[in-house]
Amino acid sequence: MLAVAAAALVIGLAVHLLGGGPAWDAQSPSTAAYVGSDACAGCHQAEAQSWAASQHKAAMQHANDKTVLGNFNDASFGYYGVRSRFFRRDGKFLVETDGADGSLSEFEVKYTFGLDPLQQYLVAFPDGRVQALPIAWDGRPQDKGGQRWFHLSPNEAIKHDDILHWTKLNQNWNFMCAECHSTGLRKNYDAARDRFSTTWAEISVGCEACHGQGSRHAAWAREQQSWWPFGKQQDAAKGLLVRFDERHRITWPIDPQTGNARRSAEPAMLRKEVETCGLCHARRGAFDENWVPGQWLSQTHVVEPLARNTYHADGQIRDVEEPYSYTPFKQGKMFALGVTCSDCHEPHSAKLRLPGEGVCLQCHASDKYAGVTHRQHAEVEPSPTCISCHMPVRTYMVIDTRHDHTFRVPRPDLSVTLGTPNACNDCHRDKSPQWSAAAVERWFGPLRKGFQNYGTAFHAARTDQTDAAALLAVLAADRKAPAVARASALDELASRVTPANIATARVALADPDPMVRIGALDMLGNVPVDRVWSLVSPLLSDPVRGVRIRAVSLLAGVPSASQPQPDRARFDQAAAEFVAAQRANAERPEARTALGDFLARRGEMQEAEAEYRAALRLSPQYATAAINLADLDRQRGRDGNGESVLRAALASSPRDAALHHALGLTLTRLKRSEDALNELRRATELEPDGPRYAYVYAVALHSGDRREEALNVLKEALRRHPNDLDILQALVSFNRMAGDMASALKYAEQLATFRPADQGLTTLIQELRRAVRPRAQ
Repeated sequence: MLAVAAAALVIGLAVHLLGGGPAWDAQSPSTAAYVGSDACAGCHQAEAQSWAASQHKAAMQHANDKTVLGNFNDASFGYYGVRSRFFRRDGKFLVETDGADGSLSEFEVKYTFGLDPLQQYLVAFPDGRVQALPIAWDGRPQDKGGQRWFHLSPNEAIKHDDILHWTKLNQNWNFMCAECHSTGLRKNYDAARDRFSTTWAEISVGCEACHGQGSRHAAWAREQQSWWPFGKQQDAAKGLLVRFDERHRITWPIDPQTGNARRSAEPAMLRKEVETCGLCHARRGAFDENWVPGQWLSQTHVVEPLARNTYHADGQIRDVEEPYSYTPFKQGKMFALGVTCSDCHEPHSAKLRLPGEGVCLQCHASDKYAGVTHRQHAEVEPSPTCISCHMPVRTYMVIDTRHDHTFRVPRPDLSVTLGTPNACNDCHRDKSPQWSAAAVERWFGPLRKGFQNYGTAFHAARTDQTDAAALLAVLAADRKAPAVARASALDELASRVTPANIATARVALADPDPMVRIGALDMLGNVPVDRVWSLVSPLLSDPVRGVRIRAVSLLAGVPSASQPQPDRARFDQAAAEFVAAQRANAERPEARTALGDFLARRGEMQEAEAEYRAALRLSPQYATAAINLADLDRQRGRDGNGESVLRAALASSPRDAALHHALGLTLTRLKRSEDALNELRRATELEPDGPRYAYVYAVALHSGDRREEALNVLKEALRRHPNDLDILQALVSFNRMAGDMASALKYAEQLATFRPADQGLTTLIQELRRAVRPRAQ
């Protein structure tokens, strides 16, 4: 490899000297080209050797005798009645398994995916789609349970008509996987033909996956080797798209008093290295392929905040949806103090810079943190390490254990109050969190330490506590809290907007971190657009594309004629970026639906309908597209069409509560009350924890003079959701109409704990008390 690279460099140099190539100049990133890792290896031999032995190098490979780890010697594997067979023929690796129609068919494995602890296999289809097989090879040693085939969803039967079947769009490599396993990827999706012609500059994760296109740097290197003095170019950037210089001349001296290191200089706001690693180590979705290393990831991707399904209330990773490392790391004290990825990991091999906990003891004095007084487990063998207590693991893809990169202090006391896990009880499973909390208090005293102090706020939001809005607002305004936590708090406030916390959003819209600005925009999503134009419109020219497209989506409902003249050009430019972002994912029903929503709010009804129908062609099970299309029909006075759309969607997804609920509303408008009630009831049965479904069903029952049934539905819903304001409001109203003033008063007083400043509610409570008092006498 190195000889070829050196030869390429010499040839390139000769071409330049003979006048066959242009001298390097300051091109924009979009004009730089990929040159391949071999070209880099000619000068960077040590780095290339480290990379060649890394998992990045083997992220994706052509399937052959050297790359395939799995047993293809006529091995078989059974899964819910499907017997798959792995074999070879004519030098090809083949699998016989259930195809798109459910029947057994033969498929050729074209590519391998990953190495350790598992290897997946990819099948290419004639329309350019590449799909990931659900049966993977366990690459661990046999004595560790490995060297076997296993299914990635072992506890559920995923049949051919399931959206999660390996032949369907949610297992599609072109969209789901390719960007992070190859370099310089271009999906090249043809929406008109529904086909892919996906290409890459390098099949696996090469040098330019992190450093960006290398042609400018290669040209600079050729210039430096020129023996013509006038041929040399003075360029401090050396033609690189990014200089990973954040660790340059930085030291971490350890304070002998605390035993902890402190960075010799304050870290920059934008951590180029973290944002670059985040391209593949974040839970995110791309909306632009022109990613540039070292810039905010939000320039080209939507980054998931502390979502409920992915993180516990205190920010710990769950074992449901893998959060990767980017967002957990950005929650932590290490990130806040300036630690970056390569402080711990050698970037080219991706291995730890020191074995085991040696990497931790670079910055934490061993005489304080490696001793029994800190670890408190003198009689335990093997003794817990830094990692076991501060980087708890969760398992994904059945066997892939991942460490939480937040580096948090174990807090069993929070397990007691919030129900969150803790590292102590991860080991002491036979003990209670109270037992662990008491032990920690004996060892370290009653004052609890920890950088992630926002679990109470998110727990309050997730359980609809009366103080949720106040706690979230305090967190959102706390500049010492991690930016990702503040962004998440703002997002949670969207359903709790008040004049007071709109002021919180106003401040957050000017935050230096784009995730916080996006969180503030999310918070304002339910506020009438005419009230937020002055707040949001300046962000139409935000320096980060992700902020601009979120801002324009928020303002889409404002007609052009109503926009102030100076803002129209900025709006149109951001709108074009929004449309382009959705077109970039035109193979996904979510993107087509998002574009349909945008067009509908712009009054472009016919174009919006086309997008919704395109989404349903891509995935008939995508309920959101059907619901939004039916709502578009409602706006156009075509509820009959809306009913047809929803019934067609229910044929594909008969157990989707949202579809039944939407159909119930449509039938209500069509004055088919009994049919409507059946659909609304079905929604509550399918999703009993959905308070909105129960509330609407109860309102429909009450409107049909089935008042006792309505009250029973509301009482059961309140039992599940004791702090739901709509349910409480309905219980006040319905009981009052029924003449049960005592019950109305009880629910009104409960409602007042959430709305203490509501004068109308205060007056109502006074009236109810007067009505109840004579009866009590």
